This record gives sequence, C-alpha cells and structure tokens, in this order.
Amino acid sequence: MDCAKIGRLIARLRKEKGLTQQDIADALGITNKTVSKWECGLGCPDVGLWPELSVILGAEVTQLMEGEITPNKPDSGNIERVRFYVCPTCHNVLVSTGSASIHCCGRKLEPLKVIEEQESPKIEVETVDVDYYITIGHEMTREHHLLFAAYIKSDRVFLTRLYPEQEAAVRVPNLGGGKLYLYCTRHGLALYRLRRGAKA
Repeated sequence: MDCAKIGRLIARLRKEKGLTQQDIADALGITNKTVSKWECGLGCPDVGLWPELSVILGAEVTQLMEGEITPNKPDSGNIERVRFYVCPTCHNVLVSTGSASIHCCGRKLEPLKVIEEQESPKIEVETVDVDYYITIGHEMTREHHLLFAAYIKSDRVFLTRLYPEQEAAVRVPNLGGGKLYLYCTRHGLALYRLRRGAKA
C-alpha cells in the first residue's frame, strides 16, 4: 500500500465532506493524531477500520486502499446505453445511463445482459387513452416471476417494479414505439421493440 497516496486521498475526501480530523477520529473511536498520521503518509488505517472509513468519506473501500478514485466517463446522454442491475441478495433494482460502478449489499454488481436465446413471454399491447397497457404472459409465483418492466423511449425510462401474486401487466405512456425490458427471476433479461399499439 502507498500510505502517502492513501493519506492524500483521505485528506482530500475529508475536506470535501467538511469534516475535521477530530470528526473522523470520533466516528472511528481513535485519536486525531492517528488520522493526522495517515494524512501525512506515516501509516495506513488498520484493516478493521476501512469499511467504516469508506462510509464516512463516501468512497469505495477498494479505491480508498488504492489511494485513487477513478471517475466514470461523463454520461453522453445516450439513453441507448441504459443498464440495469439487480442485487442477488436484496433484489434491489438499479439503473444507470452510462458506465457506472454500482454496489449493493457490499457487492459490485454487473449490468444485466439481454439473453437472446430464450423463450420470451408473450406480450399484448393495447392503447388505452394516452398509454400503452401491456399484459405479459408470465407466471407470477414467488419462485418464478417478473421482477421489473422498464419502458424506454427518447430520453425517458419508466421502471415498474413487479411482485409475486400480482398481475403481470404494466401501464406506461404511449410515446410512439420504444423498447420494453422484462426481467425474469429465473431466465434473465428480455427485450421487446414496441411500435404503435403492438409488439414489433
């Protein structure tokens, strides 16, 4: 470990958060001299302090330990690069519109990939007023159900969380076509292209 590099990063992040060395010390149950020692590059935090320090400073443990935070490339605004993530532990659903480092329940999540070679559920699309009403031929049991449906068109993402025992259907604005992503807990992510009033 490069203690000097780590110390500079700790000092920078601490100042960005508007914290003093004493604030960090009090939160971790150590002395402010220990924090000062880190920031001067004369030592590194003990192994047991890294997780809590990362929460206090709002940075990932691995990047703190490397002494460098790597920024993502700026979001170019292309909604076509939308990515979905599902935490395998708590089933939290997360979305990004560009490259991102997404973590949940202490794990780094990988973006879901559309599974091409699968028998996707049949969908029916009706136009109701100014919306699409989409019904999906998929069972909704605790063991096998759709976790979410996401409708994407232009610069918008409409994500609907679905739950077991409820109807496999969503109502989204009719923006004239677009894409519909469905995530099945057993088979993964499927993609449909919509046109006016019907599946393409």
